[in-house]
Amino acid sequence: MFTRFLAADEPALWTIASGGRIEGCVVREAGSWRLSWFDGADRRLTSYTGPVGGDVDDLAAALEARLGRPVERHSLPS
Repeated sequence: MFTRFLAADEPALWTIASGGRIEGCVVREAGSWRLSWFDGADRRLTSYTGPVGGDVDDLAAALEARLGRPVERHSLPS
């Protein structure tokens, strides 16, 4: 899958895109997870209030269910 196994203290960054447009990102740093949306992101995504940490694939599945179309996530080097 797309999830990278990292040490808990190693930072990680994933972009979240749909329809070829980057909507936001997920950041893990010092064991804490943060979901951020870019200006103009789809409201169905920005209104997500579910869990963020733990598994990027599970988060993507939850976002796809909200959006009704595939969500792509890409791990970026940290």
